[in-house]
Amino acid sequence: MKPLRALTVLIAVAIVVADQVTKHWALNALGDGRTIDIVGSLRFNLTFNSGVAFAKGQGIGPVIAVVGLIVVAYLLIGLQRHTKPGAVFVGMVAGGAAGNIVDRLLRGRGWLRGAVVDFIDLQWWPIFNIADAAIVLGAGALVVASLAPKGPSTGASRDAE
Repeated sequence: MKPLRALTVLIAVAIVVADQVTKHWALNALGDGRTIDIVGSLRFNLTFNSGVAFAKGQGIGPVIAVVGLIVVAYLLIGLQRHTKPGAVFVGMVAGGAAGNIVDRLLRGRGWLRGAVVDFIDLQWWPIFNIADAAIVLGAGALVVASLAPKGPSTGASRDAE
């Protein structure tokens, strides 16, 4: 496996593991309706999202899961266009998407009909999870990186690893 692809896969797997472990914790610790206040407006508060971002489009989870799979495949296939930071950001987006797809696969009745577990509640932003944070941060970083001026071209690939 090429180094950039290996880095991307490692980041993605780490995010899926962290996401699923924290969701498992949230289901056990908050499943009885309990809310845990952390600091300021940050609290842990369990909710389930069968829609898309910000709990919109409830009930279209199967469509979102298929779109997520397509996006992950596209990002991984297009990976050779990225530098090392780009590979990290792609890994964040792919891992976040995969973490939420796991929920849709395993946390419901029927194919891709599961709801995503959300539990990080800032009380002034929609409730989210580790996967959501990875998607937003990774996608935002990819956009910023794509807007950054490119250095002088040397004719060689941007990342010889």
